[in-house]
Amino acid sequence: MPEFRLPPGRKTVIGMIHLQPLPGTPFHEEGEFRDILERAVASARALAAGGADGCLIQTVDRVYSTEDASDPARTVAMGLITDAAVRAVADTPGFLVGVQIMRNALSASLAVAKVSGGHFIRAGALVGMTLSPHGMVTPDPLAVAEYRKRISAGSVGMIADVDSMHFRWFGGEKPTAEVARAARGMGADAVALGDPDEARTHELIASVRRAAPGLPVVLAGHTDHANAARLLADADGAFVGTCLEEGGWGGRIDADRVRAYVDIARSLESR
Repeated sequence: MPEFRLPPGRKTVIGMIHLQPLPGTPFHEEGEFRDILERAVASARALAAGGADGCLIQTVDRVYSTEDASDPARTVAMGLITDAAVRAVADTPGFLVGVQIMRNALSASLAVAKVSGGHFIRAGALVGMTLSPHGMVTPDPLAVAEYRKRISAGSVGMIADVDSMHFRWFGGEKPTAEVARAARGMGADAVALGDPDEARTHELIASVRRAAPGLPVVLAGHTDHANAARLLADADGAFVGTCLEEGGWGGRIDADRVRAYVDIARSLESR
């Protein structure tokens, strides 16, 4: 597999596939796994049909370890889902499939992506501690780099959150641009950021552009059809969730909603 990179000159639209609690987690309901897998496959197909550039398969298990760890049953389930999604969109050239095992199971995410044919992972915390509702998340970038090397997952990309709903630098006001630069030094291929305050999002993107030229910036949520044109004008791509889902967060992804968002992104590329 070639090295991961976001398509240059393209506003990369990556749809979120939010999974219900998986086996090996406290809130998983026995007998639901097959439905979870089939819904994920349907969502991946809807994203491809709507013209999106990829998907991020994300666990939503409600309660998480803060360690770089994942229950074996949960990891296997994620591998099966990722493999099925990769196969489902195999006839869509260039479609990217990403993996994020929350809260910060980077090693398991890398393993799933490598073995199941995924293209990248999203790292909730790659450099710097962040306080989550489940406790302090303390990343170990050296261990991640060593494991990535050991399983020959260098072609699996890493998009690292540097200022988002998943990550806020703990222990002082470290500028987001410095966090982004550090993340790139630890192996991140792109960074994700975003804030409910649209003006602040623009400021964050500009600061990263100055501090880390050439580092792709992906919107870490807080984007919808109403603000896509404004936010994507500055960013290289976006993780897009709720506005693509029927009935709101966690619903089935609707191809028409995807197509409408993608049309906005493509219109920016021609300017």
